[in-house]
Amino acid sequence: MTSAPDRVFSFEFFPPATPEGAKKLAATRVQLAELGPHISCIGSTRENVRTTLANYREHGIRHLVALRGDLPSGTADAGEFHYANELVEFIRSTTGDWFHIEVACYPEYHPQARNPREDLLHFKRKLDAGANSAITQYFFNAESYYHFVDGAQALGVRAPIVPGVMPILSFSKLARFSDACGAEIPRWIRRKMESFGDDAASIRAFGLDVVTNLCADLLAHGAPGLHFYTLNQAALTTVIWRRLGLS
Repeated sequence: MTSAPDRVFSFEFFPPATPEGAKKLAATRVQLAELGPHISCIGSTRENVRTTLANYREHGIRHLVALRGDLPSGTADAGEFHYANELVEFIRSTTGDWFHIEVACYPEYHPQARNPREDLLHFKRKLDAGANSAITQYFFNAESYYHFVDGAQALGVRAPIVPGVMPILSFSKLARFSDACGAEIPRWIRRKMESFGDDAASIRAFGLDVVTNLCADLLAHGAPGLHFYTLNQAALTTVIWRRLGLS
């Protein structure tokens, strides 16, 4: 994680599944460390969380992202925390004000939410439980972010809501991730990328333009920072970072 005078920028990684993935992640971390990221994760039971928090404190870490997360495939036991607001409340009761806690939110609304208002109220419960700020799911329609922020503020939310952005690595990966998490790919982006077929260079160039322009628009409209879903890749995030003049 790195910060500007009034903004916070962060980079997200996921645990590698293979030894080769671990080596790749190590190299990616070294590259993005030049930009100043902070990597964090959280456990699922009170005892695990308590141990993790103590370990973080011992190493001087003061910034957490608290997520409910998804159950591993084939697992029926949700553990001791059923919702992220319960996790946030536990962290606060255990560690006081030591940690700055961020939580997730969904500008295009959580796939499991029955309606937009229910989703906003659930988001507000996480902040009321003690979270300091929020990171959104990635999106490509800036208006969805602005509309979500307006709705949250109408409910009394004053915490910073940092937009999440995801560099476009390939159309197939983008479609797969978006279908899984409910993020919308605007029709004009989908059709343009489909037209490139297997032309990886054109997809890369187009994706860089789309995401850079999105980031620039968000920052120009006062977004309190950016959170990059890196997919454990350094190159695209670094190009976008430099295009935005954030180096």
